[in-house]
Amino acid sequence: MHNIALSLPETPWLLWAGGLTIVVFLFCLPRLLGIVYIPHTQVGIIEKIWSSKGSLREGQIIARNGEAGFQAKFLRGGIHFGLYPWQYRIHKEPLAVVAEGKIAYLYARDGVPLEPIQTLGCTVDSNHFQDAIRFLEAGGQRGRQRGILREGVYAINLALFVVVTEERVFSGPVRESTDRYETWKAQLAALRAFDPVVIGAGSANRLRADIADTSASEAGSPPSLAATPDFHPDVDTIGVVSIQDGPTIGSGEIIAPEAKPVAGKDHNYFQDPEAFLELGGKRGKQLQVLTDGTFFINRWFGTVEIKAKTLIPIGYVGVIVSYHGAAGDDTTGESFRYGEQVEAGHRGVWRSALAPGKYALNPYAVKVELVPTINFVLRWMSGQTEAHHYDEDLTSIDLITADGYEPRLPLSLVLHIDYQKAPSVVQRFGDVKRLITQTLDPILTAYFRDVAQTSHMLDLLTKREEIQKRATEELGERFKRYDINVVAVLIGRPESRENVAAGQPDPIETLFDQLRMRRLAEEQRATFAKQEEAAQQQVALNQAKAKAERQTELTQSAIAIEIAKNRGQAEFAEAEQLAKKQVTLAEGEARAKELIGKGQSSRIAQVGLAEAAVTMHKVGAYRDPRLYALNVFADQFSKSVQPLVPSRLFISNTGGKPGESPTGGSVLETLLGLILSEKAGINLQEHAGTSKPLEEFIRRFTDSRSDGNGDPLKKTGTSAAEKTATRVG
Repeated sequence: MHNIALSLPETPWLLWAGGLTIVVFLFCLPRLLGIVYIPHTQVGIIEKIWSSKGSLREGQIIARNGEAGFQAKFLRGGIHFGLYPWQYRIHKEPLAVVAEGKIAYLYARDGVPLEPIQTLGCTVDSNHFQDAIRFLEAGGQRGRQRGILREGVYAINLALFVVVTEERVFSGPVRESTDRYETWKAQLAALRAFDPVVIGAGSANRLRADIADTSASEAGSPPSLAATPDFHPDVDTIGVVSIQDGPTIGSGEIIAPEAKPVAGKDHNYFQDPEAFLELGGKRGKQLQVLTDGTFFINRWFGTVEIKAKTLIPIGYVGVIVSYHGAAGDDTTGESFRYGEQVEAGHRGVWRSALAPGKYALNPYAVKVELVPTINFVLRWMSGQTEAHHYDEDLTSIDLITADGYEPRLPLSLVLHIDYQKAPSVVQRFGDVKRLITQTLDPILTAYFRDVAQTSHMLDLLTKREEIQKRATEELGERFKRYDINVVAVLIGRPESRENVAAGQPDPIETLFDQLRMRRLAEEQRATFAKQEEAAQQQVALNQAKAKAERQTELTQSAIAIEIAKNRGQAEFAEAEQLAKKQVTLAEGEARAKELIGKGQSSRIAQVGLAEAAVTMHKVGAYRDPRLYALNVFADQFSKSVQPLVPSRLFISNTGGKPGESPTGGSVLETLLGLILSEKAGINLQEHAGTSKPLEEFIRRFTDSRSDGNGDPLKKTGTSAAEKTATRVG
């Protein structure tokens, strides 16, 4: 009874063990019968344990003819028969999945060994590495492959190939360390090699080009390309490709020449490695660059560096210094001894400069020296620099004047470089900055020190314009030898050096103070003159205001003046007419009086002449005028009321003064003289002949009167009458 009790608990265990054995048997039965199921998301890698064909030949890893080992043929999804477990081992591996927009890299464990100059295995037609047998039979090479896998799902024999993707490494059933593959994955991830090369996209997850990664030289580049509105470091980029496989470039070359298309065959910007090599492509940095676009390039075959495009801003030209190409003929001539200039495409300095614009130039193949062609300013001022930074090493010039001052002179120089002569400038000096520091700075400094030694301190202040003009002309002539045009030399305010003792007055500032006082005095004089002029203007303004205020009265008075003027002119005209009338009347009256007077005078003259004629006849009758006069005297004396015998008688000398006529006495004396003369027998006819002209005149008068011929005065000249009167007298 006891034994039976002890055996009862063991019965369920046996049942469970038996059931489990049956389940395992049923599960393994298909496999034992050679039946294998492969899910559709996997592939079955066949490992043949033994074979009647023996083992693989030396050097082989994958069996292509049924030898023992991993088979080139693999199983796809589904049920497969005849794969007995005592002969075959089936390794189920996942399908290789490459994400969208990604790249997968492959490594072949078997195939033709690489040539000594090869880095990667050549690409053969194997349906994207999915046909292992075709790959091996077509001469596929072991090692890392030139071909890549694009996005998609691939059924690949992972015993032959290792697939490296961004997510994982598909290394297959081969028992080996995967550290090497993980290292490759990390390296590719660091290079962003699982992503295609995108040029000019500006995406944040793409490689960004450094501003300095441009073929434009640092010394000659503009101040900030990033600040240039039409330049974007994320967009204006190129890709410089370095090929890691293929024949090497020739000795002395640093850049592989471009593999140009032939007969319609092109490597399509290094995306087809086999075509690139067939077209003669060589390993090394390539002259050809990648421009805007997306490129699926095997980074094991060619690495890509993102560089900025070459930007030549407006106001600059780019002088090309080429590091590749054949030697060219010199185009400068014998007179230029600073080097050779060659045509484009040859090694050396190109004769023609590049105009402003953007260029996809390989910075490893050419160097672009930017030369400004607009007017640019250089400042010799300590602590100041322009945006182009050409003058960052320039300082104010220390001078010593003729009168002992030691100023520090800041100045600016405006320059211009002819764009056609830019290659010559680069050939002479290398770049613009060396031109400034090694040539312009020494020449300019020496020139102004010479000027200071012959000038006084005041000359630098008062004759600044003259010095600037002379410096522009003289330095312009010097700089023309270096193909530099001087536009203007501008002198700043002289400053004292820093070695002025503390507490001591600055001599230059003292001089400036004197000039300021002098200038202030001149300005005050000018101000006073202006104030005087303003006062005069104020007076004129006040007068104008007063005139304006009384404009009505002025207008009325002006009208009154005009009326009075017109009235005066009218009265003047009336008076003038009245005067003319009076003058006319006066002239008529005067003429009338003149005619009346002439008539009266003629009448009186005729009467007198008649009386004179009668008197002359009377005198002629007496034969002596004195006798006639005595007769007339006696007649008149008889009628006189005066006493006949005077109470007193005065007798004076009749002779008078010597030479006087004896007839100068009184009438009585004359009478007495006549009586005495007659008694004495004196001839009284001696003077009778003196009256003949008068008698002749009277005779003619009497004859004319008798003839009735008018006025005898008109017929007798005035001179004759006067002569007669004189004689009578």
